[in-house]
Amino acid sequence: MKATCIARVYSAAKAGLALLGLAAVFSFTLLALDREALLKGLAPLPADLFGAPSITAAGAIQGGASETLLSREQRALAEFIAKRYRIANTAAASFVSLAYRAGEEHSVDPLLILAVMAVESRYNPVAESVMGAKGLMQIIPKFHLDKLGDLGGEQALLEPEVNIEVGTQILREYTRRFGDPEFALQMYAGAVDEPGSQYAAKVMAEKARLEPVRQKARKGSEQSA
Repeated sequence: MKATCIARVYSAAKAGLALLGLAAVFSFTLLALDREALLKGLAPLPADLFGAPSITAAGAIQGGASETLLSREQRALAEFIAKRYRIANTAAASFVSLAYRAGEEHSVDPLLILAVMAVESRYNPVAESVMGAKGLMQIIPKFHLDKLGDLGGEQALLEPEVNIEVGTQILREYTRRFGDPEFALQMYAGAVDEPGSQYAAKVMAEKARLEPVRQKARKGSEQSA
C-alpha cells in the first residue's frame, strides 16, 4: 500500500514537472515572437542620432546646366551648335555651360574651347582616336596624367565635365608657355611641324563662326536690359 502511494505521488510530480516545462517553452516562444514582431515594426535609427556622420550616396557628376538656367548668350550658342552639328539641344547646352565655366576659371575664351571641341570631335563626348585621344577635346591621357589624378583618372576623360576641364587647362598652359595662340593650338594638336598651321586655322575659323552668334545675343541682352 505504501509503495502504491509513493508511485502515485511520483507520477503526479512527474506530470506536474512536464506541464511546467511545456508552459516555460510556450512562454519563451511567445516572447521570441513578440520580440521579432517588435523589431520588424521599428524603423531604423538615423545614422547621425549619436553624432555619427550620415553618408548619402551621390550619383555621377553631372556637368552643365539646364537650358533654362543658361544666359541668353549661352542659349544662342547652344542652339547654333545643336543645329550645325545635329546634336541634342540638352547636350549642346551642357557643353556650352561647361565651356563657359572652365573658361572663366582658367581665363580662356569659351568660344575657343567650343571651337576645339568642334574640330576635334564634332561634339562627340565618347570619341576615341587610333592614337588614344579621348572625348570632346581629344586628350591623350599619357601626356597629361598630372591633370587627371584628382579627376578620376584616364577613363574619366569620357565625362564631358572632366574632358573640358583638362582640355582648357592644356590650352591655358600652352598659351602661357609659348605666348602665341596659333603655336599653342598647333602644340595642342601635336602638329607643330604642320605646313601652314592648318589645325590652328580650322579652330580659329570655327571660333569666327561662333563670334557673331555671341555678339548678337549680347546686343539683344543690352537692348532688353
